[in-house]
Amino acid sequence: MPKVFLKELAFARSGDKGDVSNIGVMAKSGSIYEFLLGVITPERVKKHFKGMVKGDVEIYPMPNIESIEVVLRRALGGGATSTLRFDQTGKSMCTALLRMEVEVSEDLLREAREVDKKIEQKCGERK
Repeated sequence: MPKVFLKELAFARSGDKGDVSNIGVMAKSGSIYEFLLGVITPERVKKHFKGMVKGDVEIYPMPNIESIEVVLRRALGGGATSTLRFDQTGKSMCTALLRMEVEVSEDLLREAREVDKKIEQKCGERK
């Protein structure tokens, strides 16, 4: 099975509340969502951030929108008003998570790439 970055399979958006960063991970399809439920775990996410996340990691499945909410506690060095980190508000945490490597089947990878092609075609039509 090929090893790819999570960005091949999903989109993401992140933000913050104090020292808590939240990341919404949106799967590119229903079957990819089911796969991601087994791959995006608190232990794996915390390991991926290599010590940046000092608190708990919580995972909340959102099947109605084929998305996963990832909550990272004590993840921003104290929050926007007290941290010395470059990204005080956690806006880049989603990009960092999308760089997590996963092993995926050829079928799911092909499915994700088909979604990307459809999006590119649709955007090209609007120009």
